[in-house]
Amino acid sequence: LADALGVDRPTRIEGFDVSHAQGKSVVGSDVCFVDGSAEKPDYRRKKLSEENDDYANMYRLVKWRADRAVEGRDDRPDPDLLLIDGGEGQLDAAREALADAGWDVPVVALAKDEELVVTADRTYDWDDDAPQLHVLQRVRDEAHRFAVAYHQTLRDDVGTALDGVDGVGPELRKRLLRRFGSVEGVREASVEDLRDVEGVGEATAETIANRL
Repeated sequence: LADALGVDRPTRIEGFDVSHAQGKSVVGSDVCFVDGSAEKPDYRRKKLSEENDDYANMYRLVKWRADRAVEGRDDRPDPDLLLIDGGEGQLDAAREALADAGWDVPVVALAKDEELVVTADRTYDWDDDAPQLHVLQRVRDEAHRFAVAYHQTLRDDVGTALDGVDGVGPELRKRLLRRFGSVEGVREASVEDLRDVEGVGEATAETIANRL
């Protein structure tokens, strides 16, 4: 990985991702890998301002980490490399945050789907079996998992407009939010879509649609 990127050996890598539902319950993850293995005691998570802007959210997440490092408020060692879950836009946001905080740490991004590694200078399209790609994929996937898990916890715990709907208890509310992502998503769903959710019959689907 060091040879491929032209950086010092990245013994310690931190991975960042943001998860939200249309700008609601916005959270960020900061996971840590040492010598290619997850260092779970050094995982951190952050609740962010509710805004449906992936770039702004990534800026806030990385700025939070960078500020803590620069000010000596983070008890973890500085990483050798930061990995951003995303593409060029997320990378630019992260680089801006690092510059604003004055924290000099190499940073790259790994975009989903095409699995392209994006740096400030170029984009790498490594072979699927490239070992350096596998290292970054493990970090990226764990950052994504950790962010999504925290987001779901907040989303499930928060009170919503569904609380007062007849026939919608806590478990059904969780299923609806998982299926449609947010109260707004439930509001936009058709009666037929609502009926596809386990535990929602015709009467309950119509009640939800009318109430929201």
